[in-house]
Amino acid sequence: MRKIILLTTLFIANQMGFAQTEDGLIELGKTYRQFMFRNNPPENVLTSLDKFANTDLAFVSSFIRETIKPNSQILTDQFLKRPADADLKRIYMIVEINHNVRKENPVDNKQLIESLNKKEISAYELLDNYYSVLFAAYGNKVQPYDLSSTDFQLNNYGYKDDTEKGIFFLESMRLNGILIFGYMNIVKPPRYSEAMKFINKYPKYNGSPYYQFIDLNFPDFKMNIDSETKPESYKGYYIDKYYETLLSHLACLREAGEKEKIKDLVLGSILKEEIYYKYSKREKELKKLLTKYK
Repeated sequence: MRKIILLTTLFIANQMGFAQTEDGLIELGKTYRQFMFRNNPPENVLTSLDKFANTDLAFVSSFIRETIKPNSQILTDQFLKRPADADLKRIYMIVEINHNVRKENPVDNKQLIESLNKKEISAYELLDNYYSVLFAAYGNKVQPYDLSSTDFQLNNYGYKDDTEKGIFFLESMRLNGILIFGYMNIVKPPRYSEAMKFINKYPKYNGSPYYQFIDLNFPDFKMNIDSETKPESYKGYYIDKYYETLLSHLACLREAGEKEKIKDLVLGSILKEEIYYKYSKREKELKKLLTKYK
């Protein structure tokens, strides 16, 4: 009888704990949704997150706090390091709650959490979601952009394999590419000098210029990159974006007549790595470039 009472008590306690976690995830999702862009939270919103200290949501709430703060310190080792899988899943849920509350006819958030708890989501997709949020937070909350003194040491962040290192690199480069996209693709003629100002502020990776990171030969996988589309090739999406950034950098150097820097960029980057060309929409252009610099 005492054993039955104990088990019942534990079950009730677990259910209460799960309900509290559900409520916390919903609160964090709504807070993230309200302040993730240009809106800055009042101090009482930030201090309200203190209640999650010493709970299952301790790391998650600290991360969300940093994504919504002005002049965020999101690029510190505390957040750059790979979180535990459980925290990656919780942050994924927070992002999905953020998407849900934006819809015209949202589902009940508790039902959403329940369905996501049951859903098998790969660690790679969870990690990509995490770094997507992290670098978006830097882009939204830290002005002006300047990572010229930053050196991302990928061996120090606890990654399990080269795929996870590649996810970090490609997500960070997506932000860097977005910064110059408008100067190179929207305005006519392109504003090469303005784009180059940002390129000069790109971070280093493992002590080297960004373009010298070439360790992208990890197995491809599929995931929902756009929530409204079917699963697609991860490398097909992100490496294509990365090639766009490299080719924009090349165009800027050509405009400035920087012949030696052009050679450094082409011969030191995946611009010369033919195995990746199939992931780019500009494959023919890349093959011509390879022929020229062979």
